[in-house]
Amino acid sequence: MQRIAFTKCHGSGNDFPLIDARALDLSDTEWAVLARVFSDRTGPVGGDGILLLTEGDDEHAFGMRMFNSDGSEAETCLNGLRCVARAGFEALGIDAARVRLQTSSAEVARAEAIAPGVVSVRTSARASLGIAATGPLSGLPSTRDFTAVSMPNPHLIAFVEAVNEAELVALGAWCEAAPPLLPERANVSFVEMHGSDLFVRTYERGVGLTNACGSAMAAAVFAAGLTGRVAWGREVIVFNKGGLVRGSAASPADGAEVTITGNATFEWDGTIGADGSGLEVTRRRGDETAAWDAALAQISSNNAASPPIR
Repeated sequence: MQRIAFTKCHGSGNDFPLIDARALDLSDTEWAVLARVFSDRTGPVGGDGILLLTEGDDEHAFGMRMFNSDGSEAETCLNGLRCVARAGFEALGIDAARVRLQTSSAEVARAEAIAPGVVSVRTSARASLGIAATGPLSGLPSTRDFTAVSMPNPHLIAFVEAVNEAELVALGAWCEAAPPLLPERANVSFVEMHGSDLFVRTYERGVGLTNACGSAMAAAVFAAGLTGRVAWGREVIVFNKGGLVRGSAASPADGAEVTITGNATFEWDGTIGADGSGLEVTRRRGDETAAWDAALAQISSNNAASPPIR
């Protein structure tokens, strides 16, 4: 049986097995099956999906693919992109690159650590308006105002006084059923404002309620600019259950680039059978895990009023 080498990693708590797939010849169907097996939280690895480092081309140093835990492929995953970027940097001996995504490209670069010992990466990707402009979307089972943003995967962003998770899950599950309004489904986020900073809670397409969704955090920063809640170009902290990132967005007139800087933490390396059997841990990266845990503890101790993490 084929064995697969991988690195268990996370970006802001959004965790994945990351596979260097440049020399692997598997079909999309086989990758979808592996995603379901490896992401199973009751199995030996678990995750929000799987990440693939893929070959580059004339315009890209390398590529990234991401399969959700249900086996569907996402257009992008910015928390995952930071981890894939780090793997690409280390494999090729570079510090910055243009990366090929499923339907678009992104710029990535090593960044100053967001906290001591925390390996950090900066990503830049272009946002666009989604299926509608700001305002009620006809047909949604909600009276809230949503901003539709594509990163390029689809997002619905609502700014709320306080996140109601039951309401979020109900709306996310409705979108997950691919209604006529959203034939490709959508990620749904409720966003609280904490001063100029944001707290984002997301029901992720193909995953469910998740501790972090990088493209949702980027979409939230862009939506905050569109709705006048945050000035264009201003860097803010974006919190989520898994941690935080720093983000800023340019206006549509200035290119609509959304820049996110956050951790790309490698927790451990291993190999496993393609059926999910015979896990062997080959390396533990306790220093990185400890650095991230210390960063979260420091955030909590410095700001008792900050949104909840972990």
